[in-house]
Amino acid sequence: MRALKLIEHMKGNAERMSEEVIQKIRNSERCSQLVLAVPAEQQKRSTLEIYRDLTAWLGTESDKTIEQRYGSLGMLRAQQGVPFSNLYWAICIAHEHLWGYMQQECLLDEPVEFWGGVILLRSLTQFFDRALYFALLGYEKATGGDLTPSTARLAQR
Repeated sequence: MRALKLIEHMKGNAERMSEEVIQKIRNSERCSQLVLAVPAEQQKRSTLEIYRDLTAWLGTESDKTIEQRYGSLGMLRAQQGVPFSNLYWAICIAHEHLWGYMQQECLLDEPVEFWGGVILLRSLTQFFDRALYFALLGYEKATGGDLTPSTARLAQR
């Protein structure tokens, strides 16, 4: 599978993919505090942006955009009192959903495309690893390194 083919699929189906991810996050006990703390519109925007960010990153593979976007997201979630474990799991859900989407919609057409697909899958994993890393850095920055934020402590800052 070529990256271009995946990008075209994702651009055309970003809204649907986003809605499916939101439902999975809302149904996950591991994201219950995130669902309570983050307004629904913000949840929708964040899930939609993750796939837009991924398609942009596949073209450049520059960490700068991921660092800014997910560092800010980590800080925001910390300020909202969302435990990092909930943020981490929500990003994992988006990653797993993409794998399922690719299996359903974008299977390799020919065995010749196998190695191109392997390289693409490696790139996808790198994107989500970096998103999590920069989200964690932003979260730590907002909480002084504590991964269990206290809303009261954050309000004092």
